[in-house]
Amino acid sequence: MSTSVLLAALIDDAALFPPRNAPMHEAVQAHVGHRRAWYSALVGPFLCPASGLDELASQIGTGSEPFGVSVVVDTGVGGVGTAVDAVASDDRMVLRGVEVPLRGELASESARRTVAALDAALGGPDDDEPAYVEIPRVPGWPDALAAVADSGYRAKLRTGGVTAEAFPPEDDVAAFILACLELDVPFKFTAGLHHAVRHTAPDGSEQHGFLNALLAVAVALDGGDAADVSRTLLDRDAAALAGRARALQPGQAARVRTWCNSYGSCSVLEPVDDLLDLGLVTKE
Repeated sequence: MSTSVLLAALIDDAALFPPRNAPMHEAVQAHVGHRRAWYSALVGPFLCPASGLDELASQIGTGSEPFGVSVVVDTGVGGVGTAVDAVASDDRMVLRGVEVPLRGELASESARRTVAALDAALGGPDDDEPAYVEIPRVPGWPDALAAVADSGYRAKLRTGGVTAEAFPPEDDVAAFILACLELDVPFKFTAGLHHAVRHTAPDGSEQHGFLNALLAVAVALDGGDAADVSRTLLDRDAAALAGRARALQPGQAARVRTWCNSYGSCSVLEPVDDLLDLGLVTKE
């Protein structure tokens, strides 16, 4: 089914991050449960800040299956190599990815420093250990994205947070999607995409839906312009969006996921429940 292709390993487990901020032991136990549950095919790696790797090591046990970790480097560009080495030196873990937010006002300069640090730590881009550079919504962000494109690494956009201002307008998300596709840069999203469909939260914030985001990528790949992509991001018709997802051919769905790799969510169960309600997944 195209929806199986569209949703496979879509949800990276970001339970440690706001707004959930789960304790490490609780997050680790829950992730092990997710990996064994009926919906395990939807679940990607466990996201852990570099500053939390020692605590993570104290919580995981030994077993036949290594604990897949994608490291979010919150210790600065200089901490990239240390974080990668920490995972590589522990045979209970396997590195599934690296994510580095850009810091500083000159995004393009920060991007070049980050790319150099990733090259030193990883030896270059690797599909088995994908590295994402988080592009901030600041003036000059297209230049930063261009530097990432030149490097062969991937990009990341923050689509929400703990305040209403953290949720970017649909036009910003559309511009990011189209720029990544234009430059042949695979990407992921993070934060705010707990639910499948665009909605207004109780605090009044306008929150994006992960199904909207996937279908927006499909629209862009089919030649849609910025207005077309933005309209898809704004769509609140859950039944219509689910129907559009079902209508994708497996090849179309695979193409969407080639470019839109995953998204980080501090809840795994909320998106799974939404997909159940929409009939896009069923319990086996």
